[in-house]
Order: sequence, then C-alpha cells, then structure tokens
Amino acid sequence: MPASARRCLLAPALPLAAVLCLTPSLSAQSGPKPRDEAAVLAAAKAIHAKVLSIDTHVDIAPSNFTATGPNYTQRLPRTQVDLVKMEEGGLVGAFLIVYVGQDTALNAAGYARANAQAIEKFEAIHRLTETLAPSRAEIAYTAADARRIHQSGKRVIFIGIENGFPIGSDLSNVQKFYERGGRYLSLAHNGHSQLSDSNTGERDGVWLHNGLSPLGRQVIAEMNRLGMMIDVSHPSKQSMLQTVALSTAPIMASHSGARALCGHSRNMDDEQLDALKKNGGVIQLVAFNSYVKCNPTRDAERAAAIDALRKEYGIAAGNRAEVQRAMDALPNDRRNAYLAKQEDITARRYPADPAATVKDFADHIDYVVKRIGIDHVGISSDFDGGGGVDGWRTASESLNVTAELVRRGYTEQEIAKIWGGNLLRVMERVEKVAGK
Repeated sequence: MPASARRCLLAPALPLAAVLCLTPSLSAQSGPKPRDEAAVLAAAKAIHAKVLSIDTHVDIAPSNFTATGPNYTQRLPRTQVDLVKMEEGGLVGAFLIVYVGQDTALNAAGYARANAQAIEKFEAIHRLTETLAPSRAEIAYTAADARRIHQSGKRVIFIGIENGFPIGSDLSNVQKFYERGGRYLSLAHNGHSQLSDSNTGERDGVWLHNGLSPLGRQVIAEMNRLGMMIDVSHPSKQSMLQTVALSTAPIMASHSGARALCGHSRNMDDEQLDALKKNGGVIQLVAFNSYVKCNPTRDAERAAAIDALRKEYGIAAGNRAEVQRAMDALPNDRRNAYLAKQEDITARRYPADPAATVKDFADHIDYVVKRIGIDHVGISSDFDGGGGVDGWRTASESLNVTAELVRRGYTEQEIAKIWGGNLLRVMERVEKVAGK
C-alpha cells in the first residue's frame, strides 16, 4: 500500500511499536480496529486533548447558576455537567439549552409565561460566563469565537433554544433571542407548537399544521437572515422535510438518533438522513438510552397501557408536571391504586429497555457515517435532560467516546469532525448565508 494511503496515529506514551496505523477501508471508519487496548487509550487521550469537542445539547436549571448557592463553577452532585466535569473530561464546548416545555394552549398568556422562562435561562448562562467564571468559560457567538476560546484554554459555551413556543406570535422575538446569544432553535418540542408539528403526533396521528405553520415558515426565513441554525430534532418528519426545502442554509439536528437502529419518532429515518446530507447539514447523534437502544413494539405497548391507566383515573395527557399534579390531587386510596398499577406496567409487564452503552451509541455513529458520510455526523448527550449511556454518564467521562471511536478505526481527523468540526462547518455556512 502506498504511503499516501495510510494514516498513522502515534501514541506518545508508548514505544514506536505501539503506533496505530489506521488503513482506509470500506467500513464507516477509515481504518481497521486497533487490537492493543493500551495503544487505543493512549491514542484516544492524545486525540481528545487536541480536538475541539462540542456536546450540542445540555439542559440546565437556573438554580445552578446563582452567585449565592452551589453553582456550575463547582462539582454539583446532581448534575451530569458543570465546569468541573467538563474540565475533567476534556469536553471543550457545550450548548447550554434554553428549554421551555410545551403548553397545550397556544395563547398570549402561555406565550408570555414561556418567554419569561426562556429569558431566565438566557440570563443564567450569561451570569456563568460574565460573572461567575469569566476566566474559565466564555460564550461563543460564532464558529471563529469557538476556536479562539478553545485556544485560550477556556470552556466554550454556546446557547441553544429548544422549542420555539416562547417566540409566541411575535416574529421579532427571533432576533431578540439571537441577540441574547441563541445560535440554534427548534420550532417544536414534545407537542405541537404554533410554529410546527412535533414528532409526538405519531402517537395518535393527530397533526396541527401537517408540518410547518405559516408563522413557522416565516421563522425559518428569519433564522436564515440572522444566521441562526435550525434544529430539527423534535419537529415531525414532515416539518423536517419542509424545513429542508425552505432553508437556504444547512440545518442541524441537535440531539437525534438513527431510526433504523431504534425506531423512535424522535430519531431520523433514512429518507430524513438523505435529505440532511443533500442540505449539507449535520445530525448530532444523541447518547440517550431510549433513543439509542429500544424495542419499539414494547415501548408502544407500554405507552398505550399508561395512556389507558391515566384515562381510567381521569388524568389528562400532558407534560410530566401536569400529570404529577393530577396524580397528587387524587384521594389517597385512588392514588395508591394508580401507583400500584403504574408499577405493574413499567416494572413487570413492560420493563425498561436494557441500558445502552457507549458501544451502542457508537453503532449509531457508524450507521449514519456509512449512510451519509463522515461530514454530516456529530455528538450530543442530552445530559441533565434524561441523556446518558453506560460509559458516558457525565461530562467527566467524555474521553470514553473518543476511545470507542479509536477502537473502531476512526482517525484523528475524522474524530475531530465528529466531535465538533462538522457542527462548526454548518455554523460557518449559516453565518455566510446570513452575510449575504
């Protein structure tokens, strides 16, 4: 084989014989799987220390960003991410998420409440970087900012917006959120918004807009104008395909899996992946157990059983908090009976899916790389929003993802693309489209 066809990774802590020579192949990655585990770990550490690694979806609670109590500058016992865990795990960057849950009522009062919650989270993130830890973290507004901050040794903090519900009916809120640092926005979450249908419509086949609403289409144009990435992880398939047709810039899926491996409506099927490639976008594959390793038939049966139980006890469908309030309002004997039946469904009749691992997560990376190419794949955790797999439960374990990619023969260049390079490419293209 000619020298130009070989890629070699030198593990500095090992003798020359432990050099990993990764040879191009027709598999998802460029080279064969290294056999020496010590060499794998040494190479992974060397690569991980160099690449600009970005996790594109980390949920937050404003209570962890106060000046008076325990906050993100410290090791927090109940969070999967904070600055300490990022530093320990060599995770360079993260999109901290301005998330507001979806209301069933699409009215002015709901929009106002959601907007206030969104502003609170924006302010919390700015407080972290501008007041609590300006020497350790900084907000990136552009791809160039991210590279500069990385070179300075600080953590790179981006802001993502999960759910366009807080925009309300006022298109100018898109620019207001952009000016506060929002660099991606999804038009829906779990439940149809005023902008877009959600993937959750697949449960009952009930749709509000059959994809995007007229206002949602305006929001897409406004995001293209401003230079804000469009996130398609939660909206419906129809909404996603319409977004691809409308957007003049590449899109991104901030935290999704491959539907071929886990048939959840939150994951993207092959048609969507192909459309994403044609658009030039990127899918940030998510390390969330339920979207990595699942049994769709059992999950559907479990969901149907829970829905039937709630109807039996007069509990209307809604978000977690609404269901909990309705359950708490039941008389003690009925609440206890409800909880017993719920446990029977979730623990005995339809037990939870087995825990997914970093290897299962990497299977999604392999699948999508083979389907649409190395340039369209990224990484996300959905930490502190339910995410995490065995081996990557907190940001402090981020090296384990890199090690698994090395085991599978991915090169340093390819790992750099997956961990953040592809996302920054999309971000730069979105910026250029806005500049025009």
